[in-house]
Amino acid sequence: MAEHDAPSGWRRFWNRGGWWRALALVVGYYVLYQAGGLLVGPIVPGITDPALKVLVVTGLPILIGCALLIAFALSLGWLRELFARQPIHGAWWMWVAVAVVVVFNVLRFATIDYHTAGSSLVLAWLATGLLIGFAEEVLTRGFVVNLMRRAGYREISVALVSAALFAVMHAGNVLDGQGINTTLFQVGYTFAFGLCMYLALRVTGNLIWPILLHATTDPSIFLQSEYPAAGSLSEIAALGNIVVIAAGLILLVFIRGRVDPAVDFTGRVDARA
Repeated sequence: MAEHDAPSGWRRFWNRGGWWRALALVVGYYVLYQAGGLLVGPIVPGITDPALKVLVVTGLPILIGCALLIAFALSLGWLRELFARQPIHGAWWMWVAVAVVVVFNVLRFATIDYHTAGSSLVLAWLATGLLIGFAEEVLTRGFVVNLMRRAGYREISVALVSAALFAVMHAGNVLDGQGINTTLFQVGYTFAFGLCMYLALRVTGNLIWPILLHATTDPSIFLQSEYPAAGSLSEIAALGNIVVIAAGLILLVFIRGRVDPAVDFTGRVDARA
């Protein structure tokens, strides 16, 4: 390699990977995300339209986070790598995680009282959901997974750390006034959901699919919980979080394999199942 092609100290630092670098990245992102919320805070009291409030209060700080994540990926030369074909293949049983999420997202979208919610609020949540899916999946199933694999951890450790850091981010909601019991349940749910998204990454082979699954999950949960349509199907849809928790924890025990840390992340692996 020519001297001018050698990676910078910045790139060499992150290229080494490791769980503590993953933790530092997630903490850094969370702090900057909260700072973004403080920036938009002064304009929130003047917003009365529910759809606009969702876009500004929830969506705008995450949009800032998306921009920061893209800039970080570009600084490391990882952007193409994050969205490249996965270097380890998935097994057939991993589709169960995808199916559980898809089925309950469809059920929730099918049991929303759209007339009461209004089209503008629905569209606002769909747009915000896409930002949430992109930011949180690129961070935890993109960067965190990549950092863990670069350090040579087995896939069970990769799955656990990426899901745990994803869950810990949501524990911060208690600082925004969310009740402790609600937050504890949310942490448990997001841990299991994170495991399902990791399995979706494995079995689909590309980060774009967990992003899209995640992007449809948050809007369906928020809209269906606030504007449920009448009928027994709504009660079934409301069980989705419990089913996701069960699926994620059960499927966790089947995760195996390891990505060779010497691989250039283009396809060679030492285990597939």
